[in-house]
Formats: sequence, structure tokens, C-alpha cells
Amino acid sequence: MPSGQTDLVINIDKPEGLTSHEATTKVKRLLRAKKAGHTGTLDPMATGVLLVCINRATRLARYLSSLDKEYEAVMKLGEVTDTQDSAGEVIKKTDPSYIEKTEIERVITSFRGRILQRPPMFSALKYRGRPLYKYARRGEEVQRDCREVTIHRIELLDIDLPLVRFRVLCSKGTYIRTLCHDIGERLGVGAHLYRLKRTAIGPFTIKESVGIDEIGDLPEGRGIYRMDEALSWMPALTVGDELVRAVRHGTPLRIEQVPSLTEEMKLSDGIRIRSSDGVLLAIGSFFRPKRMIRMDVVFGS
Repeated sequence: MPSGQTDLVINIDKPEGLTSHEATTKVKRLLRAKKAGHTGTLDPMATGVLLVCINRATRLARYLSSLDKEYEAVMKLGEVTDTQDSAGEVIKKTDPSYIEKTEIERVITSFRGRILQRPPMFSALKYRGRPLYKYARRGEEVQRDCREVTIHRIELLDIDLPLVRFRVLCSKGTYIRTLCHDIGERLGVGAHLYRLKRTAIGPFTIKESVGIDEIGDLPEGRGIYRMDEALSWMPALTVGDELVRAVRHGTPLRIEQVPSLTEEMKLSDGIRIRSSDGVLLAIGSFFRPKRMIRMDVVFGS
């Protein structure tokens, strides 16, 4: 395994019972890294893909966190909890045994597309500078505005009442426990998230993930990526040697300096900017009003 000075993105299969912060800290300690951060929280009860960024790769976090997520979820019908998941206290119970499979499938698939979600009180979102869960633990309810998220795909996998298993591909910011709660409301019996596994973040899948305890014994490869490789889904622009110094100093590039700039790059949220020998120099973005590429993240020498 590379030394703690290496800049890496690691696809961790987070185990149940650890917070995302605890998992990240454990990886940082194992690699003796200076810095570490993750790209999207998984609750302690959840398992699956957690991307941990090491050293300079922490600067990639905002790009990786914007990727779509895929989950396999199990919800329990007939029970509503105060946290919308199995970690909370049951506050309402009903009998879901009469509900037909066709109705469950119809309701689940009706959530496909753009939907509005009200963030749960037990979440890390902040209100007046404090996380919502701190208000919730004191029994306080605060106003939360609904947010638009996108359910790209949702499909029923299995029913063994009161448990229902489904798979969902969704945009960032989607709360799967709120999705379960809302499905239960629409079915008229209530529900909560019983079990959750994140199976992918963008191109990073559970099949390629590694256990935390495996990290020290693994070479780069499965589940462990250099920065440029971790951004392989982002369009790449190679600049000539005469522009390398300017890019490393954060100087914007005029459109006439980069004739290889494509329409895909102009529309993308990020552009990998590399030297002719394949070194990742910066991440830029096209600024249409001034017809130039701005340097948003510069990696220097």
C-alpha cells in the first residue's frame, strides 16, 4: 500500500455500526495520512460505498459528492419512527397485511422523477448554525423547507410483509429514510427505513469496494484510485508545455489557447486539466461570459 503522503480516493465498504466520520478517521490512521475526508454521509446503521479522500484528494470531495447514488433499501411497513429509520422509537403502528403487491409496486414507482422531500429532523442539516438533530434530541421541531431531488430509477425487488426491499438511483441530497416514510404515508400504513446499503456513488460500485481492515495490505487497484483516475468520468483537457506554468499558477486560459476544448467540456461542471505527460494539474470550468477556463482547484507541482 502507498505511504501516507499519497493522494488517494478509496472506495470503502463501510460496516454497520460505524459513523462515516469514524470510518474516515480509521482509514486516516491506517494510512498515516495528513488529511482525510469523506464525500457523503452514511448513517451508522447503513453499510456500503463510502468514498474516503486522502491528503490532496480531499479537494476532489465536492465533485465526487455531486455524483448520483444507488441504494438497496429495506423498509418496514406499519411502523413509523421518530427518526424515520430503525434506530428510532416507534411512534405509530398499523397493520399492513392487507396491502396488495400491485399497490405497493404502484406507489413505489410513483416516486420516480423529480420529487419534493422535507429533510428529517434527525439529520446533520443546520438551522441557525446548529444541526437539526440537536434540536430533535431536545424534542424541538423547527421549520424545514422542502427540497427538490430526483429519483432516476426505483424498482421493487422483494416483498415479505411487513418488509419491502427496493433499489433506487437518485440525485445527491436524497434521504432514503424520508423516501420510505413518504411511501408509507402514501400507502396509508406508515413505514420506516429498516436496512440500507449504498451500492454505488457514480461509477464507484460496491463490487470494487474494500473493507477498512484490508487497506493496509492492498496495492493501488481495486477500490484505490489516484486523483486523475478517480475523476475518469470527468472530461479531460491536455495542455501544451507552454501552458503548464500558467495553469499551476491558477491563470485562466482563453478559449483561443485551447483549440481542443469540446462542447462537452463547456457544459461540464469540471474539466480535468493535464500536462502532455498525463500529470493532473488542475480542475477547471468553462466561464461562458468571458469565454475562458477558470482554475477552480490547482494542484501545483
